[in-house]
Amino acid sequence: MGSHTSILVETLENVGLIRLNRPERLNALNRLLMEELAAALEAFDQEDSIRCIVITGNERAFSTGADIQEMMEAGAVEMLLRDSIAWWDRIQRIRKPIIAAVSGWCLGGGCELAMACDIIIASETAVFGQPEINIGVIPGAGGTQRLTRAIGKSKAMEMILTGRYMSAQEAEAAGLVSRVVPVGSYLDEAIRLAKEIAARPPIAVRLAKEAVNKAFETSLRDGLEYERHLFYFLFATEDQKEGMRAFIEKRKPQWKGR
Repeated sequence: MGSHTSILVETLENVGLIRLNRPERLNALNRLLMEELAAALEAFDQEDSIRCIVITGNERAFSTGADIQEMMEAGAVEMLLRDSIAWWDRIQRIRKPIIAAVSGWCLGGGCELAMACDIIIASETAVFGQPEINIGVIPGAGGTQRLTRAIGKSKAMEMILTGRYMSAQEAEAAGLVSRVVPVGSYLDEAIRLAKEIAARPPIAVRLAKEAVNKAFETSLRDGLEYERHLFYFLFATEDQKEGMRAFIEKRKPQWKGR
């Protein structure tokens, strides 16, 4: 996948692992890191052997957000022409499931990155927040939208208007994260979950992700219609036949991804 400066990339069987690697800046998201991250995700998405992806930072910080030094002197036109939000569109187009393994600080753009993933596994030390209000702006990469959908209007409004942080335990209770585990095992747990997902039929997993995401983008009526279409479509796959035969024959299915 080529060499990288701001991320570390490795493959663990059918799981792609991406580590944000700017520890001296608490994994602040500068332009180079975001370009490398988007490119690595796209490469994993095209690799047939990879069936699930994990993004992580380190125990101290998943990411403290955008690199403020890159933007503090920029004007509105420069920000528009720079279009740094376009990287987030590339991340949103990834078809395979993405798990965020979060420990320590997960703030601003870092929180937005975690929420752009499909599942968040948090360590007991994880701290979430959208504190952009404290530097004179608002979240710009989906924070006002995804956080509100995840935890509801009242909690999201309080966090975004005041910059208040949310502990891992509160984030789990609010539905922002899937589970909270000890700091020594948060990455192992995310990889274990990724391998569990990777062991499922690839096409069905991909379409299940599409269907769940559709629930946040459309009405219930349209979402149900979309789900039904994908359900019927899966009966054209070899994996559907194999899965149902294996169930009847009481054996483990052998998925082909076709």
